[in-house]
Amino acid sequence: MFEWTGRLDGNDESYHRIFQRVKTESDYETLKPKDFVLHGFAVDEGVKRNKGRAGAQDAPDVIRKNMSNFPVVNSDFWLKDFGNIYCENNDLESAQNSLADKVSKLLRKRGKSIVLGGGHEVTFAHYSGIRKAFPNQKIGIINFDAHFDNREPENGLATSGTGFWQIAQEGEIHSLHIGIQKNSNTRKLFEIADNFKMKYILADEIYSENIPNLMFTINSFLEDVDIVYITICMDVFNAGIAPGVSAPAYNGIFADRNFMQIYRHILSSEKTKVLDVAEVNPDFDIQERTARLAASLVNEWFMI
Repeated sequence: MFEWTGRLDGNDESYHRIFQRVKTESDYETLKPKDFVLHGFAVDEGVKRNKGRAGAQDAPDVIRKNMSNFPVVNSDFWLKDFGNIYCENNDLESAQNSLADKVSKLLRKRGKSIVLGGGHEVTFAHYSGIRKAFPNQKIGIINFDAHFDNREPENGLATSGTGFWQIAQEGEIHSLHIGIQKNSNTRKLFEIADNFKMKYILADEIYSENIPNLMFTINSFLEDVDIVYITICMDVFNAGIAPGVSAPAYNGIFADRNFMQIYRHILSSEKTKVLDVAEVNPDFDIQERTARLAASLVNEWFMI
């Protein structure tokens, strides 16, 4: 288990930082409603299968380290850390099933699920856990990503790029993809997205004057689903602020006022129960910029 440490300013609760509000857990029966529950998905087998740059399996603990010193804003905040899930013998499917089982347990206890990837193969695993916990609920997935990740598996093997194709095989998919890049998806992938009725907002559409239109699209999506799952592929961001990813984007979006307005609005929805960050690759990161950004995005949920 990761050892949470950080700057100690005092034991008075008003001085607390996140590392002082973490409980290492192994028993899901101890969870209470609205607990934030953390798993690391230390897996990048799907990235390897997708011919990407391996290394994301080492990200969960690096992101934890960057989370440790954020100040605690809400006095009743606690984070329950259940450790990491690993991929043994290149068996991605078993790792995904393991995460799905654990997520379903915590959601049945009405906890809030946070997963630190790992590659974006975490999406199918995380979604599967939600589906197990809430088989009759309409699950809305908001995917911040430059890519659709809706490729059909080659030779039957799932990858980091097949998650939404896999989800669509299980029934009607309800997804909104924000930050999609035209130069990162083939025409075929756009066609698949349209066939699956995957909604999307292009990266080029995220600018100040267009925020009211984007908010209308997002609110319409939120109103139409029962549970919201946010998944963030860190390659949606510009390589200047997120260099440590498998597929860096020179024209990615920035974590600026426009993005944060959208992101915080989605986080503030009472329907938002699940969040993950994926594709942080410490091997290619610079001064842990990407890991720090991922940690910051998780921390935003703690401050709502």
